[in-house]
Amino acid sequence: MIPQKTVDLILDTAKIEEVVGDFVTLKRRGADFVACCPFHNEKTPSFHVNPSRGIYKCFGCGKGGSAVRFVMEYEHFSYVEALRYLADKYHIEVQEREETPEEIAAKHRNESLMIVSDFACKFFREALKTPEGRSHGYAYLRSRGIDDQTIERFSLGWAPSGKRSFTDAALAAGYKEEYLLEAGLSIRYDDGSLGDRFRERAMFPIHSVSGRVIAFSGRTLRQDGAIAKYVNSPETPIYTKSRSLYGIALAKSEIARRDRCLLAEGNVDVISMHRIGLANTVASCGTSLTPEQIRGIHKFTDNITVMYDGDKAGIHAALRAIPMILQEGMNVRLLLFPEGDDPDSFVRKHTLAEVEEFIGGNEMDFVQYMIRTGDEPRRDPLRRAALIAQVADCIACISDVVKHTVFIQEAAQLLEVDERTIRVRISETLARRRQEELKTEERRRRRIDAGLPPEPDGEPVQSSPATTPQTAPSETDSKVENSILAPAEADLLTFILRHGCDLLEFESDSDFYTGSESDKPTVADFIRAALEADGCSFANSALRKTYDAYMELYDKGLLQQDIIRALLNSPDGAVAEVTAEFSMERHLLTIKNFENSLTTTSSWLVTYVPKAILLYGEKRLENRLKELRAALAAAGGEDENILRDIRNIFNAQKKIKSRLGRQ
Repeated sequence: MIPQKTVDLILDTAKIEEVVGDFVTLKRRGADFVACCPFHNEKTPSFHVNPSRGIYKCFGCGKGGSAVRFVMEYEHFSYVEALRYLADKYHIEVQEREETPEEIAAKHRNESLMIVSDFACKFFREALKTPEGRSHGYAYLRSRGIDDQTIERFSLGWAPSGKRSFTDAALAAGYKEEYLLEAGLSIRYDDGSLGDRFRERAMFPIHSVSGRVIAFSGRTLRQDGAIAKYVNSPETPIYTKSRSLYGIALAKSEIARRDRCLLAEGNVDVISMHRIGLANTVASCGTSLTPEQIRGIHKFTDNITVMYDGDKAGIHAALRAIPMILQEGMNVRLLLFPEGDDPDSFVRKHTLAEVEEFIGGNEMDFVQYMIRTGDEPRRDPLRRAALIAQVADCIACISDVVKHTVFIQEAAQLLEVDERTIRVRISETLARRRQEELKTEERRRRRIDAGLPPEPDGEPVQSSPATTPQTAPSETDSKVENSILAPAEADLLTFILRHGCDLLEFESDSDFYTGSESDKPTVADFIRAALEADGCSFANSALRKTYDAYMELYDKGLLQQDIIRALLNSPDGAVAEVTAEFSMERHLLTIKNFENSLTTTSSWLVTYVPKAILLYGEKRLENRLKELRAALAAAGGEDENILRDIRNIFNAQKKIKSRLGRQ
């Protein structure tokens, strides 16, 4: 852990314009710098850097934050990695806290495994240049259309046919037997001797997100079927199959830039796609797609295009992937290649422009794909019913109300079934999943009460939306769970982030006047008191987390500028981006104009902060009214209790409108 004193020194020293300027060409425009955004494609600059506030903000894609956040986004570093990068840039010595002996041992062991894996990668690459390597491994790679530049880029190699070729070389270089065995590079025979795990195979190194070699996949060139086509590294302390993606180190920046990941099945598929220029392609590492791998992709984009083979196995794998991808909150499209083709074979017959045109013109949403690959379900009523249920179950994984509704409408039209049928199935599915979650939680609680460890087998039940799906993402990266409340919550948070520590100087005739100088509330205290009085909190998670983070720092007695700096440098990306957005977002210019049109900032605050709270109350009533109307519709419009609650909402709305001067 980096000591807080060192963190503060790094944050004080780093200049946002210098850090961003290392990656982007900035042009001065008034007090700011501007550029075309490095995080999305654009021709007109919408990316702003404000040195005085230490903030960057893109008004196109919504990304924003501090120097630390920029390095995290651009280089895909963790918070600590970004701090270390900045410390190195500004020559700041980082002395981390003393680690425990166990932590030191684990760190050294993992580093040793990575070092020996790196040695193995170099060994296999050199072996590719030997007569045996060139006649077998190199010839195979070239036959697959892989050129020398791509071979070098992916560090492809050859495992010699000798029983101990690699093991002897590693031992001679000083590497310990225990690390060769633990890294899965060597194996121990029954007689106690060591031998190579990979022999006479084309070698494909697997890299971590940061680019370190962590494992290998070796492909045999034999055609007799007597041995396994692929041999992969076993799981080790540095390699977990379910979390690793082949090609991710080379693809991550392009995935973020294009805002889309192309997901293939095989290593060669990935290599071929990269070779022609589609470097946003990855594949799962010798395993079916997992939620952990999807989350790894989700760090860089919300969008996945699945490009699995068109055979039965590939289609089955794609169908299995759909609900997992949707469950993680991502958008999924799927592609079927012409019969007899996979991504590799198709790419080798076409140019980049032709491949891009094919993908753009043939990728389908999951409803279309499921119907397209449904084996003529309309000929069999049972198959048709099963397909409808399968499609509905996938739609049930979507938590965005707009997408949810659109896919229901599309499915009803394509499957020629009433929307109500699909909605009923979705409701049943969500209820069933909720019951499964409750049972799982009950089992977990009973095991804990009995002093037993958690259940070792099976994956945890995927959480499903507990309430009605909500709205689509806003123009920032943060998700909006409640579109009705979001604007009012944003207004309140804007006041807090810009004026939270300012006192509210109410006049003597104001409803809020206390008559005591010491009792004058700050903006933060006033808004918090209003929320707590109603027993409510922000419905939108990114705004709520930012509000909570602000109040935690505020309660420690920090000054406003120190609170904002801490939020901008928060390890939580949502908090950093929301803070940056409400510090530089364009709508704040309108608020500033209001402020300048009045005598003082104080008079502006005492006018608009209470008004913002009233507007928030009005939106809460509107949100509740929506819920009641939905409940009334579900009850057939005849529930007297619900009707009474609706009348009460109308009366409360009239009172608020009166206080706002609308009637």
